[in-house]
Amino acid sequence: MPAYKRYTVTSALPYANGPIHIGHLAGVYIPADIYVRFLRMNDADVIFIGGSDEHGVPITIKAMQLGISPQTIVDKYHDMIKKSFEEFGISFDIYSRTSNKIHHETASAFFRKMYDAGQFIEKVSMQYYDEATGHFLADRYITGTCPHCGYDKAYGDQCEKCGTSLNATDLIEPKSVLSGNPPVLKETKHWFLPLDQYEPWLREWILEGHKDDWKTNVYGQCKSWIEQGLQPRAVTRDLDWGVKVPVEGADGKVLYVWFDAPIGYISATRELTPDWEKYWKDPETKLVHFIGKDNIVFHCIIFPCMLKAEGSFILPDNVPANEFMNLENDKISTSRNWAVWLHEYLEDFPGKQDVLRYTLTSNAPETKDNDFTWKDFQMKNNSELVAILGNFVNRTIVLTEKYFNGIVPAQATLTDADKAALEEMKKFPARIAESLQAYRFREALSEMMNLARLGNKYLTDAEPWKKYPADQERVGTILNVSLQICAQLSILAEPFLPFSAKKIRDMLNIPAMKWKDGDKLNWLESGHQLNKAVLLFEKIEDAAIEKQIQKLLDAKKANIAAAAAAKPVKPSKPEITYDDFSKMDIRVGTILEAVKVPKADKLLKITIDTGLDHRTVVSGIAQYFKAEEIIGKRVCFLLNLAPRKLKGIDSQGMILMAENPDGSLRFVTPDEGCLNGADVK
Repeated sequence: MPAYKRYTVTSALPYANGPIHIGHLAGVYIPADIYVRFLRMNDADVIFIGGSDEHGVPITIKAMQLGISPQTIVDKYHDMIKKSFEEFGISFDIYSRTSNKIHHETASAFFRKMYDAGQFIEKVSMQYYDEATGHFLADRYITGTCPHCGYDKAYGDQCEKCGTSLNATDLIEPKSVLSGNPPVLKETKHWFLPLDQYEPWLREWILEGHKDDWKTNVYGQCKSWIEQGLQPRAVTRDLDWGVKVPVEGADGKVLYVWFDAPIGYISATRELTPDWEKYWKDPETKLVHFIGKDNIVFHCIIFPCMLKAEGSFILPDNVPANEFMNLENDKISTSRNWAVWLHEYLEDFPGKQDVLRYTLTSNAPETKDNDFTWKDFQMKNNSELVAILGNFVNRTIVLTEKYFNGIVPAQATLTDADKAALEEMKKFPARIAESLQAYRFREALSEMMNLARLGNKYLTDAEPWKKYPADQERVGTILNVSLQICAQLSILAEPFLPFSAKKIRDMLNIPAMKWKDGDKLNWLESGHQLNKAVLLFEKIEDAAIEKQIQKLLDAKKANIAAAAAAKPVKPSKPEITYDDFSKMDIRVGTILEAVKVPKADKLLKITIDTGLDHRTVVSGIAQYFKAEEIIGKRVCFLLNLAPRKLKGIDSQGMILMAENPDGSLRFVTPDEGCLNGADVK
């Protein structure tokens, strides 16, 4: 372990405007919990800080839509989120909330100190204003088309499609979320943090100081931001919900949520302990932020600049941000109800917290976006947790019950195979610790399962069931060695699978142990009485998985119906004659190849077997479909469209697509039996 006196570990504060979903868990909370549990097992002085962000604009939007107060919204979801985390085993030392009095006091004092030291720029600027409702519009009150990727539902602060941070004035055809009307620009006064003044320091601190220890995705995004040139960023907003700006002339203004929210880590620590300053101001404290990739700029650039400007706080040592977790090959979307909600999971799969923890960790989006599917969840449970870890522990304890009445047998003479298994077992604690300290949680989990594989292979090869009763002493040695591996698994599984680790300890009748105990060879003395064996994991049947898949399909159908109701089908175009239609040569074909066009976010280069030839079509569907997923797709396409050069590529035709009212695209596919080259009439 590094020589730090203590650790402060924070996890991103979720907006209290909805429940937690698997994207939150995979990106932030499970890796943070694994890391903290590991630190505690090493006797580290560590605090794990969480809490609800209750001042975000999405909260005020939801409250306005429902006709209730923002406080009613945050009270409901704070309680739901906190309870879900507790049941799921996220081991916060405190789970606070930014509506608490202590947070308002802490955030106000932080702002005031910077204000009094002249750290802000005060200026009048033009901001979007909704004339119909009489409101200045914060970033999330404005939507429009992203100028970078063309996504038509980007917010005024960020495009959730391509991840680019934006200013509201960057949007093409902006609209007010409140009224749906185009906003107008109007003068308003705000305070700005001059990020441009911190550029030289950020270059030294991040680009030189953390180029080797920060994750490549984090470092790369920071580098891109800094090299594009930083601009002053507003730290106040025209709103009536949030922390009031504590200076004269700021009526009707609150602290911008991304100035306010990270200070929530500090206020939660103040709430937790009177000794809070040592966790935030002692240079021998290691500060680690666990976040998703959409929060990198705030935790790596803006919050550090705030801490630097305030002057008395330590800076983050690491920000191991993850990428996004998708769901069934589609982006998780709370607005479309395309998510696996934690509170619903806990109801549908009682006692299976560790199955979800395992699945999300083994498939964690550590360096790139990854995908959760219910079939993979079932496979991870049945083929790995049940068949490997659960099988080994259960077989070992059941055989000990059967042959030795649940009493740990003595080790007799060790064979080469016994010694090899025990020596290999000794290597796992250091190996896993190295991965955990480097924030490689997938790798660490895989190593823990390799120990279970080692035990399974050892027990299977040793075949104690064939040797009893002819050689009880040998059987006793085999089971003793297997039980030592089970004991080590109860230690090394603890950060990843805390509920299952406790089950193993309970069966072995041993207390929780420290990580340093993992290099022992004998935890269980001969004569030690075990408890009865229980199943560590149970098989998940197809019916349970089909139910979850159907739930998602129902959500998708409901979204399409809602979108159709909200956005009526386009009216008919002007009338044409049959001769006009007959000029179009529409054929059936098969997609043979598809690749992304370099430096073009929307375009795919597609090769189609037309039945007549193989031709290239460039299609603007890359934001809806992955290239590898459409190979082999049967399509209808316009064969005789005049060629057109796109990004230097000759496009010879057009694939026919159906656009739903919600803007999603689907292929127009021919019925079975249609051959390539068949006419569509």
